[in-house]
Amino acid sequence: MNEAHASVPPAVGVLGGGRMGTGIAHAFLAAGAHVTVVDINDAALAAARGRIEKAIQGSLDRGAEGTFATWASRLTLSTDTADFAATPLVVEAVPESLELKNSAFASIAAAAPAAVIATNTSSLSVSDLAQCVDNDVIGLHFFNPVPSSLLVEVVVAQSTPPELVDKAKQWVAALGKTAVVVRDSPGFASSRLGVAIALEAIRMVEEGVASPRDIDNAMVLGYKFPIGPLELTDIVGLDVRLGIAEYLESQLGERFSPPQLLRDKVARGELGRKSGAGFYDYS
Repeated sequence: MNEAHASVPPAVGVLGGGRMGTGIAHAFLAAGAHVTVVDINDAALAAARGRIEKAIQGSLDRGAEGTFATWASRLTLSTDTADFAATPLVVEAVPESLELKNSAFASIAAAAPAAVIATNTSSLSVSDLAQCVDNDVIGLHFFNPVPSSLLVEVVVAQSTPPELVDKAKQWVAALGKTAVVVRDSPGFASSRLGVAIALEAIRMVEEGVASPRDIDNAMVLGYKFPIGPLELTDIVGLDVRLGIAEYLESQLGERFSPPQLLRDKVARGELGRKSGAGFYDYS
């Protein structure tokens, strides 16, 4: 594909203003799109605005074209999905819950029946999500942190038209990232492999094989991982890892059974960076 001719839709919606949603919004802003972010209340939107504006300033500091005012003029924040009515692409980026995502899909479809819906799910079935709407649906699995990640997993549902796969690859190229195309299956490629490694690392801590730092260093220094699996688990969130592992266990069997240590840490509220403690101390 010739990236020079790749472009994103002129207007893009993002449902969910958390860390992933704001990262996705910033990526499309950087590619020149007008972006509408919708979240549940004004407090959530204020936090989303702060994250996006910080990311915009970071891009400008690194030499991106334009001014803060021109970037900000292409950003709209709202609590009403009706503001997606004119957007040809809406990216769903709500938490990894089937119930929440089904509700999100229904809201998007009601507001923008002609829009492509792209889900940022990291493990749930895109085909199952697509069944509740008439819109064309595809998976666009971005990675955290979105600005520095070079990968987007394009997940092809049973109902995804082939021409939409080609468009999605063009969008990813226009964002300056690389697309990998995978068939819709539990955990896709990245989450399935990433969770398998993380769960085994947690079992090694549980069994006293080595400390979290030594396990992470083994993978960073020995296998050239950019970050160790336990530190990455702290970034992703232990609760998120647990939820994905439980889903994969239900779909793929016992090899994805979460270690008791992971369950215990989540029960104690040790969720990683966002709580101040996980496998490492962030206090």
